[in-house]
Amino acid sequence: MIKKNTTFGEMMTYKIRKSHERKFFDHGWLKTFHTFSFAHYYDPNFMGFRSLRVINEDRVAPGNGFPMHHHENMEIISIVLEGSLAHRDSMGTESVIHANDIQQMSAGTGVNHSEYNPSSTEPVHFLQIWILPNQENIQPRYQQMPLPTSLNEWILIASENGQQNSIKIQQDVMLYTASLEIGKSFEKNIPDHRYGWIQVIEGELSLNADTIQSGDGVAINPDTNLILKAIKPSRILFFDMN
Repeated sequence: MIKKNTTFGEMMTYKIRKSHERKFFDHGWLKTFHTFSFAHYYDPNFMGFRSLRVINEDRVAPGNGFPMHHHENMEIISIVLEGSLAHRDSMGTESVIHANDIQQMSAGTGVNHSEYNPSSTEPVHFLQIWILPNQENIQPRYQQMPLPTSLNEWILIASENGQQNSIKIQQDVMLYTASLEIGKSFEKNIPDHRYGWIQVIEGELSLNADTIQSGDGVAINPDTNLILKAIKPSRILFFDMN
């Protein structure tokens, strides 16, 4: 089994990774924030959390993108927030991922792919998430679907067994999304054998006695009770991990 990363040193119940603490690169055509070590950014304290290895927030200029490149043994998830992303890979897939779509690729034994912004006028804004698989060298696969748009409820969008019409991933992770109206709140209990990660896509929320905003992440230890309340209209991801 691939080793799970840990980060943040010793923490009691949860620890916030503020948006401005992420590493930012401006490559002209690409503006990107890295929550964890990635490419030219290396910080031994931020190598991932459990099986969650990468959360990159990318903005790609019109007509630009990532040329064909190789991946192995990684679960790669893209969630497009604004604009569109054109995908092509060595499995024969050619697809356009639109705003509010989720796309997943199990790299497994190896896959080449490219990602480009097909628009000549509009940038594309998306999250790319990498999760370490619990089994290496599986057959590569590709999935894509639109995300549900319900308000004020947790929606399962990725899981190990593909339950509740979610994307199937090769790891014991349940990925949820939620869009909250102002004043709406959730309680989340992390059992004593699980870990959590919250990623704020947009908005502002209270988290117990703290406040979290767009771009913030939260690493959560087992046996933790959280109360989230939207201060502004908010959209978040929640990773439930072993």
